[in-house]
Amino acid sequence: MTTPSQSQQSTPSFWALLPWRTWISLSLLSKLTDDARRPNDTINRRLMSFLDLRSSATPSAPYKGVTTSDVTVNQTRNLWFRFFVPSTTSSSPASLPVVVFFHCSGFSFLSPDSYSYDSVCRKFAREIPAVVVSVNYRLSSEHGYPCQYDDGLDVLKFLDQNPDSLPDLADCSRCFLAGDSAGANIAHHVAVRACRELFRVVKPIGLISIQQFFGGEEWTEYEIRLEGAPLVSVARTDWLWKAFLPQNPETRWLG
Repeated sequence: MTTPSQSQQSTPSFWALLPWRTWISLSLLSKLTDDARRPNDTINRRLMSFLDLRSSATPSAPYKGVTTSDVTVNQTRNLWFRFFVPSTTSSSPASLPVVVFFHCSGFSFLSPDSYSYDSVCRKFAREIPAVVVSVNYRLSSEHGYPCQYDDGLDVLKFLDQNPDSLPDLADCSRCFLAGDSAGANIAHHVAVRACRELFRVVKPIGLISIQQFFGGEEWTEYEIRLEGAPLVSVARTDWLWKAFLPQNPETRWLG
């Protein structure tokens, strides 16, 4: 098996394949998240706030063809989600599927109102088209496993129990769970839990996993090859798993 020291020889190839703007963005983000991670497995949220630009909801007028609004599920644990609803036209369908989306960043960073994910979900809503529900789940290391899965399922229950809160276009009988990276991990486990629930309105019928983030007790050969890669190096992902599973930091498995 390749060792981390051997894989470092191929490190420049990761960066050589990236457009220069992406290279700069990932370099800054890698540096920021590295500096924000403290030795005691906590995160300097104040430092993160400097570059985690936020976007306000636009409930009264569409922006880039999509209106957005924020809905609180549980104020005590800051559980909320952002609706993304595409503007209607004479050719628009009478109803749209609902995509419940979980953002990435190792269970530890960002939120639905982060500029990058506000933009991503607007694009999803406009181009699929669909009503997108972007979930603000609790972050580790302040809130580790299984809080993120609990929050995701509670959002589904909220939608099921409060159908009047849904936009008229939303067809919850066509509900998809989606996420990227750690968000795909959350979507997977929420989907497993949802299969055990008796929903009245919400009917999850699909799972969309984008570059899903799963871990094991041992490094795989392909994980080791990521040594030196932007954002997803072995050292960074190991720290994220440890922060996510604080009750048993020696165990990285979550499948």
